[in-house]
Amino acid sequence: MNALGITDFSLFCLAVFLLNLTPGPDTAYIIGRSVAQGRAAGVVSALGISFGCCFHTLASAFGLSALLAASATAFLAIKLAGGLYLVYLGIRLVWQKETAGNTSVPRPAPLSLPAIFWQATLTNVTNPKVILFFLSFFPQFVARDAPRQALAFLVLGMAFITLSTLWNSFTALVAGTLAARAGRRPQFKRWAERIVGSAFVALGIRLALSKS
Repeated sequence: MNALGITDFSLFCLAVFLLNLTPGPDTAYIIGRSVAQGRAAGVVSALGISFGCCFHTLASAFGLSALLAASATAFLAIKLAGGLYLVYLGIRLVWQKETAGNTSVPRPAPLSLPAIFWQATLTNVTNPKVILFFLSFFPQFVARDAPRQALAFLVLGMAFITLSTLWNSFTALVAGTLAARAGRRPQFKRWAERIVGSAFVALGIRLALSKS
């Protein structure tokens, strides 16, 4: 790691682990999909979010994140897009639950696994908080005089993605298992999904209106 100019790699891994313990839009999406469609959907969501992190890693390595952070217009566009998309997901989930108890209204079909993957990717890619995190956090662990800074950012990004994928997959499995056990109590499950949908809406509004 020193050859690449990466410093305090163990501290970096610890910080990433602690970050994953903090709930956010990605965690909410994974739990929501696990509750709604089971463990497989949750794990696929985790993989989609990790794929989105690949974009942020490349952007950080080659300067796109710096460009977006420096442009108020670009930042505002991404912030609004990410926030509105989360609100849309939340409203859709809540609306499904509102109509689920009415047998005369057909419930929308669950998303396919590929659709869940790309939806999770889009949720992560359009989250400006993730862009700013990569931009502000990663440089702390790369020396200014590193001979290959782009490669150092890529290595840190892959470590971040690996650790996050493991944790998010674990979260999906736990959430999906608990949801399956609650399947015998459909009323409880409907309320749980409504809460998750409401959380999507709240997170989306907060994201769109945030000043940083």
